[in-house]
Amino acid sequence: MTGVIYARYSSDNQREESIEGQLRECQAFARKNDITLLEPYIDRALSAKTDNRPNFQKMIKDSAAKKFDIVIVWKLDRFARNRFDSAHYKSVLRKNGVKVVSATEAIYEGAEGILLESMLEGMAEYYSAEFSEKVVRGLTENALKCKYNGGTLPIGYTVDENQFFQIDPATAPAVLDAFKKYAKGATMQEIKDELNIKGIRTSKGTKITLNTVTRMLHNRRYIGEYQYRDVVVPNGVPAIIPPSYLSKYKSEPPRIRKLPQSN
Repeated sequence: MTGVIYARYSSDNQREESIEGQLRECQAFARKNDITLLEPYIDRALSAKTDNRPNFQKMIKDSAAKKFDIVIVWKLDRFARNRFDSAHYKSVLRKNGVKVVSATEAIYEGAEGILLESMLEGMAEYYSAEFSEKVVRGLTENALKCKYNGGTLPIGYTVDENQFFQIDPATAPAVLDAFKKYAKGATMQEIKDELNIKGIRTSKGTKITLNTVTRMLHNRRYIGEYQYRDVVVPNGVPAIIPPSYLSKYKSEPPRIRKLPQSN
């Protein structure tokens, strides 16, 4: 019998060792059951709640070529944490003559095995949903305190040791200047070019693009508004564009006086 291993982890916080551990136990299972292994399929930092995993999809596609008879996973939740996806892709593999087995979960053939496998898949989906709810609750609590919740940090801000937004004295003046010039008629292309000439970079260290400028001019954090999902806190963030500046330009376009809603 010829087989392949499918291994994955879902978070950047999980380390490469988690893949090595999965491979080690799957390889031991293969040796015990006289399965000849081909190259494994591995997805790093990708959730099993979605089927948008490149090597997972490659494995499903390759199964049609009849190169392997079995897919070995460390646990069934490595294959999928969504019961619909699990049933769908196992059906596709079955049509291609391929079976999915768990190296660490004893699931026997027959009616009892079907029941146990469905229970394990249901538990995996429950765990995934429960974990997501806990994450959202934690992020919402942070939001109520106006703390940084991750994601791309807007130009002009830093985050202190307590995860609160602070104005970056090195880049905030350039942001204010960009708003002033846009209010007076400068194009986004001109603003982009000037920011790059000044050496301003995104939080990822990349050059300023037109998309960067668009997001900047629509970001309500610059007027002090904190947003996360349904949480909106006026004056929750130190404002780079002060109210005194906005009132000076009452005749200017709404883009400065009243920025569109944006996360």
